[in-house]
Amino acid sequence: MQSTKALGRRAAVGIIGAVFAAGMFASLPTYAADVTIPVIVKDTTSFYWQIVLAGARQAGKDLGVNVPELGAQSEADINGQISILENAVAGKPAAVVIAPTEFKALGAPIDTAAKSVPIIGIDSAADSKAFTSFLTTDNTQGGRVAADGLADAIKANTGKVAGDVALITALPGVGSLDQRAAGFKEQLAKKYPDLHLVADKVADGQATTGLNITTDLLTANPKLVGIFASNLIMAQGAGQAIAENKVAGKVALIGFDNDDKLVGFLKDGTISALVVQDPYRMGYDGVKTALAASKKEKVEANVDTGANLITKANMGSERNVALLNPKVK
Repeated sequence: MQSTKALGRRAAVGIIGAVFAAGMFASLPTYAADVTIPVIVKDTTSFYWQIVLAGARQAGKDLGVNVPELGAQSEADINGQISILENAVAGKPAAVVIAPTEFKALGAPIDTAAKSVPIIGIDSAADSKAFTSFLTTDNTQGGRVAADGLADAIKANTGKVAGDVALITALPGVGSLDQRAAGFKEQLAKKYPDLHLVADKVADGQATTGLNITTDLLTANPKLVGIFASNLIMAQGAGQAIAENKVAGKVALIGFDNDDKLVGFLKDGTISALVVQDPYRMGYDGVKTALAASKKEKVEANVDTGANLITKANMGSERNVALLNPKVK
């Protein structure tokens, strides 16, 4: 049987431990223990979306928030993303961050989801006014930047800003891609009347299709001087076609986004320039904004995360090195 003094000593130690633990936990964010904010991207296998998830993951660590990393394995899997969103909301998270795969199809599911939790949109728009906040590149401006970059590259190759050009879009009905195309066409009409858009192609989201489309364009349009491939996958396919047909320096190519393959094409001159977003920031600030919204704090309705034209000449700057070589782990 324990003595009264021994019990007293143990009680005192227990009280001290409890006080110490209470002080320790008081230093942690009060919301950290049980807050979950799923992040739903378009394609978990894509390098671009892996960068977004890396930013979200780091935000989760910094803020003490659980961040499930969700998404389909293809940007074309629209129904898959809708099911993922519905399942995520059913788990009663604090908020949800989502990059909608398709403008029309994701509108109603986002409207429904927003009745239960705050929805933070990133990257691409949807046919919904229910977003608490929306963080994205100004994709229309990104298209304009691409047109300017293409004009500069064509002038460097040919000595003039004139000739036939083409546009390749990865998928139909994707808000961000439609906006890039609109901005590109608008800038051509406004600033470059001697650049003629002779082909406006829409693919199926596969790099091999981008390769085939570009190869066909080069064959059918011998006067072609430039191409804008408006996302990473199409730029991969178009770059491969430019390389295989040995027309680098003759046909300028502007891509959108980046991975190791595209950076390699930029270094060797296959690609004239890349329009690069800041997907890491998009993921990080998406989670940060979602947390604030879940606490009913005021957040900006729209945030522009920027678009940057990177060429072989400026790719060595500190800022551009960080954009081209993001940390994904």
